[in-house]
Amino acid sequence: MPDRIDIAWIVLIGLALATILLPQLMPRPLLGNALLLAFAALKGRRIVLDFLDLRVAPALWRGLVSAWILIVLLLAWLASAVVALI
Repeated sequence: MPDRIDIAWIVLIGLALATILLPQLMPRPLLGNALLLAFAALKGRRIVLDFLDLRVAPALWRGLVSAWILIVLLLAWLASAVVALI
């Protein structure tokens, strides 16, 4: 039976493969960028919770790190939206 780290590793590989295959499948760049960044958010959260072991940390730390990931991804998406609209 695989443990939590093995499952996280498999999920991260699946998300990485989806990240590689997604640009060829998406006709609209803005939606494609949003999906790529959503995959990045999922990967970041998985790494933070499982590999950095914040799953057992206080909720405040999990919230702060998750908020940091979301803010960075939101700024990246806004930058890509501005470039796509220009």
